[in-house]
Amino acid sequence: MTPTILTCAVTGTFPTRQHNPALPVTPAEIADACLGAAKAGAAICHIHVRDPATGRPSMQLDYYREVVQRLRASGTDLIINLTTGPGGRFVPSDDEPAKAAASTTLTTPQARVAHVLELKPEICTLDLNTMWFGGGAVINAPRNIAIMAEAIYAAGVLPELEVFDTGDIVLANELVDAGTLKMPALFQLCTGIKYGMPSTPEMLALAQKLLPKGAMWAAFGPGKHAFPMLAQAFTLGGHCRIGMEDTVHLSRGTPAPSNAALVEKAVRIIHELGGRVATPDEARQMLKLPARKG
Repeated sequence: MTPTILTCAVTGTFPTRQHNPALPVTPAEIADACLGAAKAGAAICHIHVRDPATGRPSMQLDYYREVVQRLRASGTDLIINLTTGPGGRFVPSDDEPAKAAASTTLTTPQARVAHVLELKPEICTLDLNTMWFGGGAVINAPRNIAIMAEAIYAAGVLPELEVFDTGDIVLANELVDAGTLKMPALFQLCTGIKYGMPSTPEMLALAQKLLPKGAMWAAFGPGKHAFPMLAQAFTLGGHCRIGMEDTVHLSRGTPAPSNAALVEKAVRIIHELGGRVATPDEARQMLKLPARKG
């Protein structure tokens, strides 16, 4: 059986330490969470960064640099996957909706990939969604997606295409046909986000069928859907994702003590369903990434 690539998304944007005190916030904590997840069986870690003082999401290059340097200095063979999602949010002002409220982060496509061009991870995310999400409108214009994609490919990085609804997959197919996105492609089916694809077996099966022919894919669901969707992704032949970005609970009413604990449970589920998780080197071969140096 082809091994399953397991990604750990260690911190994300929305969870806070009020949700779970074990949530990693500082660059050192985020790097340590990645190393723990790798030891537990994750081949890839998907990485956001936060302001260490406030815990709020950040786009600061210095924070990304510290996380990446710590991981590379550790000697781990973990595959690093940096987000490019931040910088796409527009929040309309109540009095003048055409003007941005203070919480708006919408910025240029070049700014959203600056850390990727500098640090050159093996993978970075590329969001294809335009939708209402978490109190604001996430805007990923096709023009900006194309600019980001060109820069990502030029840096020798594989984009993980994050899709949140079926229309995002329609857009992906058009961008593949236009040559903007390259095949074979890697997709992440992001289910369970309000106003996007629901976390159901029927939705996951439909999304899989809409993908470009030959695409590799993984899927996840948030909160209570995290482990059920992991099992369903495995059953349908996809790869899997877990981590505190998606759920801060190990089970109902039980906060996760670490990202590693979530990965350990995910590995156990995959094993009990008859599969096995891929090593980082196996994942590199499957994703056609260059062999690890050293």
